[in-house]
Amino acid sequence: MDGKVFSPIWVVAGLGNPGRKYSKTRHNAGFMAVDELAARHGGQMAEKAGYAIAEIAIGGSRAVLVKPLTYMNLSGQAVRAVLQKKGISPEHLIVIHDDMDLEAARLRVRKNGSSGGHRGVESVIRETGTINFIRVRIGIGRDPAVPAETYVLQKFSKEESVSMKEAVSSAALAVEIIISEGLEKAMNRFNPK
Repeated sequence: MDGKVFSPIWVVAGLGNPGRKYSKTRHNAGFMAVDELAARHGGQMAEKAGYAIAEIAIGGSRAVLVKPLTYMNLSGQAVRAVLQKKGISPEHLIVIHDDMDLEAARLRVRKNGSSGGHRGVESVIRETGTINFIRVRIGIGRDPAVPAETYVLQKFSKEESVSMKEAVSSAALAVEIIISEGLEKAMNRFNPK
């Protein structure tokens, strides 16, 4: 052995719904963050059966970017398939998703926990058999006058689009920090005190 320490490979899954109809909707914040990471690091998303995938390098580690194309409620199928194919433990899985319980454009990074009622996260938990993966949650707020299932599929307003662009950029940065500097650093930077 020459004493080299190899960094783990990470899987970064952004949750959303495929197709043009959903591309700029609140539920696709996870897709947007993965697209941002691909753009920053020169990754080209290629479509496979059930997901789009790209491999990039972040801070000396390899990261596999994934966008499940199975629709939100079945996101976990694609995530499980990629983890198995690449031989990666869910401990090196980062899931980026929208969160109605956070005010719009707010970010939270957490290690594990319940799905919080998010169907995509529920699917990932069900398919991987664990809650032990990292989540980067992008706040989309909520409108009490609009049913949740309608609200998440609405497009961002002009004002929201500006703040969400910043939030998506921050989510990509959070992933970069998790991979290159560790989860604690990311949590300290992005989670409110």
